[in-house]
Amino acid sequence: EDVNTSAADMEFIHLETPHVTGIPEYMGGSGDPSPFTAYGVFVGMKACAFKRWGQDDLKGKKVLVQGVGHVGQYLVGHLVEAGASVFISDINQDRINETKSRFAVEFVAPEQIPGFDMDIYAPCALGATVNSDTIPQLKCAIISGAANNQLADEKIHGRELISRNILYAPDFLINAGGLINVAAEASGSYNREKVTRDVEKIYNRLLDIFDLASRENLTTQESAMRIAQQRIDDMAHVKSRL
Repeated sequence: EDVNTSAADMEFIHLETPHVTGIPEYMGGSGDPSPFTAYGVFVGMKACAFKRWGQDDLKGKKVLVQGVGHVGQYLVGHLVEAGASVFISDINQDRINETKSRFAVEFVAPEQIPGFDMDIYAPCALGATVNSDTIPQLKCAIISGAANNQLADEKIHGRELISRNILYAPDFLINAGGLINVAAEASGSYNREKVTRDVEKIYNRLLDIFDLASRENLTTQESAMRIAQQRIDDMAHVKSRL
């Protein structure tokens, strides 16, 4: 599943091919992976808070969640439960209304996001919202959200965020919870409790990436890519010896 797709869509695809994950639980799958994606973002956000403020308590922090689809709504739930002051933004009025009916949140118009005074910006819609136009206006200490390709240009905008003292959680790490879930489903030995524990590892993975970035003068995206590539190379070396 991804933007505007659901477990029901995977069910239809499964009628044609077995090579699909995220199918409904009654068909032997793990269901919608969105809760795990959202939980991973929440866990990662706490790691970002620890890095920036020395504690991972989000109580009272102003968090703006841009995009309240499947993942965004679950993330809002975690944040409200944690005591954060949550603001939402979306272009879909039905999603806005549904989220406001379920949680005590305030709405921010999409065009007001760049200049909105917040502690944490959580992009959970489409990508490239962190770009040359928005970065000079951003009033946040942390960017940690579920969207893919949040930086319009990783090389340029990663450095710009550093210059503005904004901590960025690399997208493909912090939003990995859903993929961790469906990977477990695809392995044929699905265990929800183990998946949850694996998703919680995002916390320490982010801290590792932040530490490497600081030591080597890398952007956090560059740091994440370096660690990811090293893990791939190590696995290839092990396989070559088998």
